[in-house]
Amino acid sequence: MVDLKALEKNFDEIAARLRTKGVEERLLEELKELFETYKKEKRLLEDLQAKQNSLSKMFGIYKKEGKSIDDLKKELEANKAKIAVQQGVVRDLEERLKTLALTIPNPPDPDVPVGESEEENVEIKRVLEPTTFDFEPKEHWELGEKLGWIDFERGVKLAKSRFSVLKNEGARLERALINFMLDHNRSYGFEEVYVPFLANSASLLGTGQLPKFEEDLFKVCDEDLYLIPTAEVPLTNLYRDEIIKDLDEPILLTAYTPCFRKEAGSGGRDVRGMIRQHQFDKVELVAITRPEQSDEVFERMVACASDLLSKLGLPHRHVMLCTGDLGFSAAKTIDLEVWLPGQGKYREISSISNTRDFQARRAQIRFKDGKKNRLAHTLNGSSLAVGRTLIAIMENYQTKDGQIHIPKALEEYL
Repeated sequence: MVDLKALEKNFDEIAARLRTKGVEERLLEELKELFETYKKEKRLLEDLQAKQNSLSKMFGIYKKEGKSIDDLKKELEANKAKIAVQQGVVRDLEERLKTLALTIPNPPDPDVPVGESEEENVEIKRVLEPTTFDFEPKEHWELGEKLGWIDFERGVKLAKSRFSVLKNEGARLERALINFMLDHNRSYGFEEVYVPFLANSASLLGTGQLPKFEEDLFKVCDEDLYLIPTAEVPLTNLYRDEIIKDLDEPILLTAYTPCFRKEAGSGGRDVRGMIRQHQFDKVELVAITRPEQSDEVFERMVACASDLLSKLGLPHRHVMLCTGDLGFSAAKTIDLEVWLPGQGKYREISSISNTRDFQARRAQIRFKDGKKNRLAHTLNGSSLAVGRTLIAIMENYQTKDGQIHIPKALEEYL
């Protein structure tokens, strides 16, 4: 959640950063008006409380001097009643501020490039040269159907569009990739965790999917449970409402889960193939750190995911997202985009984000710093989207006769 105290002190500066993330002027005006009303009503409450203290002191003096306290007593009671009413007004405004704040995204870091869409993202570097062929490379859906690895029709039959069935070597390769990714992440110091694939609303509120993005979630009927859109939700919320006693070293976690998304805002994009599915496998990285460690951990997570692609021999690039393309909870994001020769373009395969204390404030994840409790920083990233990695292998390792070589790094897993 956006820091309301910081927003109150530096409203214009933070509002300017939020505008670059696409926050509507109407919402900022509403927030500003609410802040001004809140400050005005809070001052009234403080004045009433100061008056009550002053009257209480006079009450003691009057009694000591033997003066009549009847009128003073009436004034004290009347002022006390006003305080009770005013406390209700202030509490109501605080709740309205908090409710509104839950719909406002994390302000971008000052060094994030300003832009309106993915067209203005900034390429940082490329790793490995794009794969070239002496024939016209096929796209993954054509290869998958020919080899009997992917069955799109039966996926639709079992569920609906944007579901698919992996078979034979396709299913085996998916499983091998999951194990390979988890082992790789463990070598980078990330502890492997197995988590529920369902999460309650408090967890989704903590990481920022609720209340704003409920339409993109699959909800369980008559239960306070949702299918998780990413393992970021359960991994981060392992420490929800907790004070971590020792955070001298960052908490580094990795987990495999299936992920479920309605893709409500995707329109007609990527309707063919496995790029954008309602259910997909992903291996996730999550870190919980002290604020002063989060930049270093961010770089470590980017390196971990990039090294994974390099081990698989997959050409990719690092891209810094501009303000208008940042996710709701992210203050800074680097995407890794893998080369897909069938499409002749780079496609996102991992997003690594630093959310600063945005999620920690929502989820109340704190740590002991001497005698004080401070908000932690949380980070998350894909390492990697398994289905998209499978696609990348199929397209980059295809042969002229439509077969697919297996990357050397995966041989022991098959």
